[in-house]
Amino acid sequence: MKTNFRTALLLILLFSALTSKAQEKKWTLEECVNYALQHNISIREAELDAQLAEVNKSDAYGNFLPNVNANASHFWNIGLTQSITGILEQQTTQFTNAGLSAGVDLYKGLQNQKQYRRQKMALVASQYQLVKMQEDVSLNVANAFLEVLFNKENLKVQKEQLQVDLDQAERTEDLVDGGMVPRGDLLDIQATVAADRQKVIQSENQLLISKLSLAQLLQLEEFWKFDIADEEYDLGEPEVMLNTPMEVYNKARDLRTEIKIAKANLEIAEQDVKIARAAYQPTLTGFYNLNTRVTYADYSSFENGQVVSITPPPFWNQFWDNKGHSFGFQLNIPIFNGFATRNNLRKSKIALERSKIAYERQELDLQRNVYTAYTDVQGAQKAYEAAVSAAEARSQALEYAKERYEVGLINIFDLNQAQTLSVNAQSEVLRAKYDYIFKIKILDFYFGIPITQN
Repeated sequence: MKTNFRTALLLILLFSALTSKAQEKKWTLEECVNYALQHNISIREAELDAQLAEVNKSDAYGNFLPNVNANASHFWNIGLTQSITGILEQQTTQFTNAGLSAGVDLYKGLQNQKQYRRQKMALVASQYQLVKMQEDVSLNVANAFLEVLFNKENLKVQKEQLQVDLDQAERTEDLVDGGMVPRGDLLDIQATVAADRQKVIQSENQLLISKLSLAQLLQLEEFWKFDIADEEYDLGEPEVMLNTPMEVYNKARDLRTEIKIAKANLEIAEQDVKIARAAYQPTLTGFYNLNTRVTYADYSSFENGQVVSITPPPFWNQFWDNKGHSFGFQLNIPIFNGFATRNNLRKSKIALERSKIAYERQELDLQRNVYTAYTDVQGAQKAYEAAVSAAEARSQALEYAKERYEVGLINIFDLNQAQTLSVNAQSEVLRAKYDYIFKIKILDFYFGIPITQN
């Protein structure tokens, strides 16, 4: 009994430790991205599209193989039937028919070859679509991850400000008790503390909402336990900024999946035109048929001038002896089918022109996006540096205001205003910081640098 109790207690403690450790897990950006790539619904749908493209490729390959079909039937004939003696009688007869047929395309205007090439191109395009979906999800996860980091740091700032104001309220209360400042100053600082508490609550709610958004993006079930690890990012000169915008664009043009998708769609459209044009050519098909028949009724024969009833041979003997073969070729030459072939070709050519325009538009969009991202990084970097300078100045101004308040040169309203400006400046630094980081990641994204790299 004691042994069982100790074992159960040990298991309970072990389970509690594992549960506590699981709850303390903090996700890194790389873990979030990898998990999303495996569980995101949109990615799973894109994977199914790629699998369907693989099946379509197999269908196109099957067009080169012959079609082989077997058939068999057994039927009864009940009613008035002429017997072997020539007399109409009520009787039941049975027959079994069996056959085998095969056909193969010998020439079809090379449509099968062109269709197979098209499905191979479509498979590549579907794989590019899957990669594009993975890239989009990774970018969305990174954005949501940085949003959580921003809200975390913003909450720290608000809590620190609350503590500062609480300390200030204690000092003000001592000054009021000493008769150095009016009681109205204490009421003002208490109102400021109440406002700080409200800001802390708002920051906590924003942090919780951002965590929920990221957890839902990852398709996590127990999202209420989700938390991320604090990560540091180098805010120095980005490596990608050592290149000119045109250099970034030229590399992006070779790497970006949306360009590969547009090019693959263009190649598919070109192949569709070839397939539609091949429908003008004649087709040649080879065929072979094997048939046999088995009867179960007696049949008549003449021997020595008399009709003699003969019992049918065994099943397998008839099956083999009664077989027949037919084979040959069938040539079909298209002459007129209500403009269907011509119109299909015209539609394919129009689709090809659309694909060319889409390819050109994708190149222009990529160029614009790269130049915009490059400019955004430059602007975000300057905004971050300006915010840091402003925050430092506001912090010094706040310290000076505290000193003046202590000696009674300014009132509590001026001190609160200086504190508010300082807190707003710190919040602006955080906003500019993570805006800068995300814009760097977007430009890195175009340049081919992994999005999980710090």
